[in-house]
Amino acid sequence: MGDSSASYIHMVVQHLIEKCLIFRMTKEECMEALSKHASITPVITSTVWKELEKENKEFFEAYSQSQGKEDRMSEAETNEMIQKMISDHEQSKDPIE
Repeated sequence: MGDSSASYIHMVVQHLIEKCLIFRMTKEECMEALSKHASITPVITSTVWKELEKENKEFFEAYSQSQGKEDRMSEAETNEMIQKMISDHEQSKDPIE
């Protein structure tokens, strides 16, 4: 059960990181947001982020270079979007029986 639990957590954290990327968040902003809004410890977010960077090196190089070049969402807008993501995720979960 440990492997499947870890795999599930990895999948959820990866999904939330992908949402953070859509919102043009930095790694640090993503770690803070997931910690604050989804109770995911920053070390877990950081670990999954690093794995994604290894798997998608070219994407993350381009992403890092583009940071700061475009308008970014305000903190209030970011918080609102994260709350919506978490709410949507909670509503889409299958009930555990």
